[in-house]
Amino acid sequence: MRVEGKAFTTIWAEADGASIKIIDQTRLPHHFEIVSIADAPAAARAIADMQVRGAPLIGVTAAYGVALAMRSDPSTANLEAACALLKATRPTAVNLQWALESMRCRLSALPPAERAAAGFAHASSIAQEDIALCEAIGDHGLCLIEAAAAKRKDGGPINILTHCNAGWLATVDWGTATAPIYKAHEAGMALHIWVDETRPRNQGASLTAWELKQHGVPHTIIVDNAGGHLMQHGKVDLVIVGTDRTTASGDVCNKIGTYLKALAAKDNGVPFFVAAPSPSIDFAIGDGVAEAPIETRSPEEVTHIAGCGEDGRIEVVRLTPAGSAAHNPAFDVTPARLVTGLITERGVIEANRSALAKAFPERVARPGESRMI
Repeated sequence: MRVEGKAFTTIWAEADGASIKIIDQTRLPHHFEIVSIADAPAAARAIADMQVRGAPLIGVTAAYGVALAMRSDPSTANLEAACALLKATRPTAVNLQWALESMRCRLSALPPAERAAAGFAHASSIAQEDIALCEAIGDHGLCLIEAAAAKRKDGGPINILTHCNAGWLATVDWGTATAPIYKAHEAGMALHIWVDETRPRNQGASLTAWELKQHGVPHTIIVDNAGGHLMQHGKVDLVIVGTDRTTASGDVCNKIGTYLKALAAKDNGVPFFVAAPSPSIDFAIGDGVAEAPIETRSPEEVTHIAGCGEDGRIEVVRLTPAGSAAHNPAFDVTPARLVTGLITERGVIEANRSALAKAFPERVARPGESRMI
């Protein structure tokens, strides 16, 4: 994707293998900064502090973190230690544990002397796979936007509602929920995107709006609670969101507030689609509400907010009365019955156990695994 007209991915390895580079997303949208990560602890901090975020990008960053660990100490003990360190950073996105297991299985079978080179090669292959999956989701999701356009009688732009950031900043490139949007935009279709602000960290207002602006996609930022109102008044043609973990039965664990959008969409007859690359599908669990781990983050994300002052400095200010308690669950679960369809790299499928098993039979054949290696 592009920043000021120049092509970028969110993460890449330096040619000498000494470090990886990332876009520091905690500085966006006010400052575009690239930082280096030289070891596994730095990769873990980048994930925990949300310098990188989004389920696919978290997994790729963790894979590169393991590769960096093997560069300094390729022992089996250090391999296990690095995987444990990175796995502990964030619990909800299933891509994290998949990427780490993929790296561990690949490298543990090799002599220590071969692990550094193999680690970077395998991490890079995971990154390239992510790009391919997202682009395929874009191709399949484009058909949904074209179908929505065909139903419009006035020839106006297709209005798509998003939640959080499931854009290219959440992946290596293209994004999940935004991939169909970018494909449609490149095809010359008239679009308008309603961008949920996505409290408390405002990834929609800060990140989705920033990347859409970079690409010239018309958009409007709205408060999280405005989505239902817009649907009631016929101003949303379809909703496309991402996922951090989709269960074997089609339940979708995504950024807090997704469930409420799905309820509003159902009540107003608005199609509600989830862009779900296979690394985000967890065939090891069925009931998302009962079984999906939900990350609880710092109350300060609710009580405080960051913004950019006139002097260009990013400032953090308190929103709430001092001493008032705050609760900050980072994700919620949308039951499969509220999901119109899952946009996967293998096509648009129904959100149920049978459709998922048919689309990904090789995954079902390995019970107990979160994702195919």
